[in-house]
Amino acid sequence: MVNRNLLRARLCAPLPAPVLVPGAGMSAPPVLVDPPAIGMPLSGPGGACLRDARLAGDDGFVAAGEVLVPAAVLISLVLGAAPGVLLTKRTAHLKKHAGQVSFPGGRIDPDDASPEHAALREAEEEVGLARGRVELLGRLGDYVTGTGYRVTPVLGLLPDGAELGDLGLVPSPDEVESVFALPLSVLLDPAAPQRRRSHFRGAWREFWVWPHPDHYIWGATAAMLVHLAHRLRTAA
Repeated sequence: MVNRNLLRARLCAPLPAPVLVPGAGMSAPPVLVDPPAIGMPLSGPGGACLRDARLAGDDGFVAAGEVLVPAAVLISLVLGAAPGVLLTKRTAHLKKHAGQVSFPGGRIDPDDASPEHAALREAEEEVGLARGRVELLGRLGDYVTGTGYRVTPVLGLLPDGAELGDLGLVPSPDEVESVFALPLSVLLDPAAPQRRRSHFRGAWREFWVWPHPDHYIWGATAAMLVHLAHRLRTAA
């Protein structure tokens, strides 16, 4: 079984200060980007460890003056006999991100007290994950998507010994087709994620892809998994 205290320590460990890098392919001011070991301490509910930082998206830059929509996702670790990261596959009829793999999450509403509140609310609405079953630990650096969202990834641990089937999850038919887990063994394999390129709207874009027998895990979700994996492998 995975050592919960070790996971807690690695996900809450402090990070080096962010660094500035020049915008890629633009004559724009530098943007703030976290170092490769993405993660942050949080002082929030339940003694969870919080630091506000920013992570550019896969393109490596954020356009100056761009108005970003705040959002939050819940990255929760399943700690059963086959530990992994909880993921969802969106339904095919959605207007945005139809059929894609993602973490539970969405926009931060005005009534949400924090990104943590938004992530837990969305997880409860999308897959029926009870808030009381999540131990909040902290956040990864904010992730800016090509669709104009600034996403705060909220980290959490699920109950020891509980498999996905033990969590009483009920996917919302309006939003979620299925719930599954990316095995922790895959997440911690440095050779698992692949960097790929595609030509989109007149420009070459690079993005991450994670292997899975049934699902195509790419884009922002895949990138956040890369940062999570690096955090778990390198934190003291």
